[in-house]
Amino acid sequence: MPLRPGWGTLGRPSVLRTNFFAVKMPKNAVLYEYEVDISPNAQAKGDRRSRILELMERDPAFANWKQHVAHDRSQRLVSSRELPQPLSVAVRYLEEDGDNDPSPLNFTVDIKFQRELRMSALDEFMGGKPEHRNDDMQPFISALNLVVQSHASKHGIRVGRNKYFFPSPNQKFPLSLGVEAHRGFFMSVRPMYKQLMVNINVCMTAFYTPGNLAQAMITFQNQSRGGMPQAFANRLKVSTKHLGYTKKSTIFRIMTSLTARTARFQCEEYGKEVTIEEFFKRKYKITLRHATSLPVVNVSNNSKRPVLLPAEVCEIVPGQAYRGKLDGEQTASMIRFACNPPEFNGEAIVNHGFDLLGLRAGAAPSTLTSFGVTVDPNMAVVPSRILPAPGVRYRTGNARLQNAGWNIVDVKLQTGGNMRGLWAVLLVQEGRRDEFSGPSDPELIAFLKTFLAKCHSSGITNADKPPKILSVNLPSPSGDANRERALGAIRDTIRNNMNRDKKPSFMLVLLSGVDKYIYPGIKKLCDVNLGIQTVHMLLSKARDSRGNRQDQYFSNVVLKVNVKLGGMNHILDPPSMGWLTEKSTMVMGIDVTHPSPKSIPGSPSIVAVVASVDNHFVHFPASLGLQKPDWNRESKEMVEKLTEMTIERLQAYRKKNGRLPDRVFVYRDGVSEGQYHLVLQHELPKIKAAFKQISPNAPYKPTLTIAICGKRHHARFWPTAPGDMTNNGNTVPGTIVDKGVTDVYNFDFYLQAHHGLQGHVRPTHYTVVYDENRYSADVLQQGTHTASYLYARATKAVSLVPAAYYADIACERGRDYLNVLMNLSEDSGSLTGTADKEAEKERVYQNAVTLWGNGVHADLKDSMFYI
Repeated sequence: MPLRPGWGTLGRPSVLRTNFFAVKMPKNAVLYEYEVDISPNAQAKGDRRSRILELMERDPAFANWKQHVAHDRSQRLVSSRELPQPLSVAVRYLEEDGDNDPSPLNFTVDIKFQRELRMSALDEFMGGKPEHRNDDMQPFISALNLVVQSHASKHGIRVGRNKYFFPSPNQKFPLSLGVEAHRGFFMSVRPMYKQLMVNINVCMTAFYTPGNLAQAMITFQNQSRGGMPQAFANRLKVSTKHLGYTKKSTIFRIMTSLTARTARFQCEEYGKEVTIEEFFKRKYKITLRHATSLPVVNVSNNSKRPVLLPAEVCEIVPGQAYRGKLDGEQTASMIRFACNPPEFNGEAIVNHGFDLLGLRAGAAPSTLTSFGVTVDPNMAVVPSRILPAPGVRYRTGNARLQNAGWNIVDVKLQTGGNMRGLWAVLLVQEGRRDEFSGPSDPELIAFLKTFLAKCHSSGITNADKPPKILSVNLPSPSGDANRERALGAIRDTIRNNMNRDKKPSFMLVLLSGVDKYIYPGIKKLCDVNLGIQTVHMLLSKARDSRGNRQDQYFSNVVLKVNVKLGGMNHILDPPSMGWLTEKSTMVMGIDVTHPSPKSIPGSPSIVAVVASVDNHFVHFPASLGLQKPDWNRESKEMVEKLTEMTIERLQAYRKKNGRLPDRVFVYRDGVSEGQYHLVLQHELPKIKAAFKQISPNAPYKPTLTIAICGKRHHARFWPTAPGDMTNNGNTVPGTIVDKGVTDVYNFDFYLQAHHGLQGHVRPTHYTVVYDENRYSADVLQQGTHTASYLYARATKAVSLVPAAYYADIACERGRDYLNVLMNLSEDSGSLTGTADKEAEKERVYQNAVTLWGNGVHADLKDSMFYI
């Protein structure tokens, strides 16, 4: 990775506060690292290991060391003092109120010395001398995280690696049936130049709502179609007390066809076959109230020995993070809860987070004290700059920029796409409000005339003829699995009314509602099978006649239409583009999207590679592909067929320009800090191989730069001067930080190109991992900033450089093509055997390959069909 080439100087200087806090500890401190071995190992899995270590710390044999150790609740422990060796502690396993457990498990915890960690080595690394650049600091940082997070680990609920939650009844926010959100804190130690810091941020996570399982099932029955979904209950932890003590179990399946009255088993104790209802009545004197109305649950993962429990004796264990993917309504609710202004978040971190996380100095004797660690309660102050905005140009009219945005009243798009006087409208009728009565509805004719006039006035050429109107009445969703009959009706309507040799320039699809099958189904049909550009309108918004809302809506749709037809909406002035145009340059964007919890196991990852083909950097056609998500466990985020996809993009560039580019600039999205080296190890050679293969006879060696774009970080900034602040307290567009909280050695920076309208604005973290072009800090930082104004379907700067943004959107379009596999699974827990699961995964993957076919239709491959 290239060293930082210097600091940026362009822009107006500013000063910001940031959510990094200085950490101090003796420079000569030594930490002692140990491995934790628990036996018998087979029974010490998951949450049980955490409980075992909790019980170990309560044991009198460990009392002398308790205050001097921190651990990960599993297998790693660090101590501020050297522990005696060998060190073993016997643990009698009990749950919180498990004293009545007649047969508790017994474990032995062995703590084995591994190495000394001398903090002087970390101090040398932070000093910035090049000879220490490649020193491995991960053992030091992870050890310090154990120390700094020790209080939170014991008193809070950990989700993931570094997030802690402290749920309270008055701080929850309902998201949907059985799911609620809680506010917590992210916390991670980071080495900066000559200063150790801890990054603390407010975070939100969805949790299962605790309570009685039967009551939860009844709520699902009353308020939703059907009962509690299998996907909701799968691996949900529940506790029971009918044995006389608390026992925790994991649900593996809701037995939807069995109730406590119908489920029977051979009972050795009573010498006969009994029902679950009878057994609980005789054995535990419990009369079940829902013996006939609710299914039982299976808490065994052994298909040959099921363990069935009535739902009413089960309590959903508190503090369980929700494992499913939030749907649209849940996500919207989460955003409402999480969308707080900078001032709120800053107060939460400093005034509440510090105490909950146990970082406040002067508190009761703590692990921090024994390690000699203190955390400054004041936010760090860092220098920043505000970069100048570029000039935005249209064919006629001026774009007056304000807060990184502009309106397009009285402007003509830079280059109009060609409608060819040939376009079509698909009227999708489902009997909803806002629909037109049919193809001859006078209101529809007027609506389309208004839209066509907007296309014409914006500069789209040959926008002068009425469309061919198709109409389809969809069958009812009931009894139509995955809306297959409805999509069949749409397919037949289009095919029966279209001339293959004279396809429309695009088809406007008018929808009266949101449906998780129809929209993606039409996209797959037209993108993959028919090769027709489509643009969708939602009639509830498109027919909104209040004020100028319809005109604004049409203007936004026209931006999509024009780009799909090959036009250019806007460009930047030459000075803003000079860094890219001084030599012929192709800008690429790469992203990978993986199956979600709602995907059927075996569903593929989807890869998108986009690349510019023009010297205004407006058009980015895409290559899409599939890969197995676990094709290489170490690097599943890496693109397997990157050589072929890069060649495809280079061929498109050569087709348009008659030559190959002198430079290639890659913006790589979706890679975490821990995977930067994998980009260099796996993807860099594949890109270089593409350069060789595309020109086998004459050597082709363009200069290459690769920058990683990171959005999943926790760095936030607060302005210190009113002139550097928006109305909601955020930093202003163009704010850049490359000092104070950036990497000690690497070429990275935080850039906020966009205007933060809601909540606390999040900058994008860019890290240059490879650079043959040897860009200066100012050139690359301002170049990335100005490029953020080139996003084709908006009249504002965007938060992520468009090449990466387009790759992300293209990935999502690929998900639409496999919608029934990627997004809609409700039941993925039916197979138990490993061999069965692997065979089923392979079958699903091969099904995905079949559904994908040849991918995007040849007629659309050179366009921005995905926009």
